[in-house]
Amino acid sequence: MTEKSSAATPEGAVAEGELTALLGTMPYAVSLGVELEAASPAETRGHLHWAPERCTIGGALHGGALMSLADAVGAVCAYLNLPPGAAGTTTVESKTNFFRALREGTARAVARPLHTGRSFVVVQTDLYDDEGRRLGQTTQTQAVLLPRT
Repeated sequence: MTEKSSAATPEGAVAEGELTALLGTMPYAVSLGVELEAASPAETRGHLHWAPERCTIGGALHGGALMSLADAVGAVCAYLNLPPGAAGTTTVESKTNFFRALREGTARAVARPLHTGRSFVVVQTDLYDDEGRRLGQTTQTQAVLLPRT
């Protein structure tokens, strides 16, 4: 994500009407079907509906789809936690543990910052099913990008 927009309100939360535009900065996430529900520096939430074209053997939502959901929602959280003067962020490391398969319904992601520094932002994204059972957990490190001079 690059070029911080003016979508954030004074409290840091992104206005509901701006969530689609913010996600639109990540065309892959949009094409996959990721949707944002809420975004603020403290917590960002989104989801991805189960669909047969996103599945692997046995009708389970593909792990890559879950990781993409976690990466997109986590990236928005990291972006909203950039230090002043930063131009954007990029993922430098991502690690996911999978705990259960999703064979119907919706995967839900909740991202929260673990560390917000001048060089890196670390975000934990928890993945849940519709019943609140944990599907997985992703921890990602985002590098802070500075403006080119």
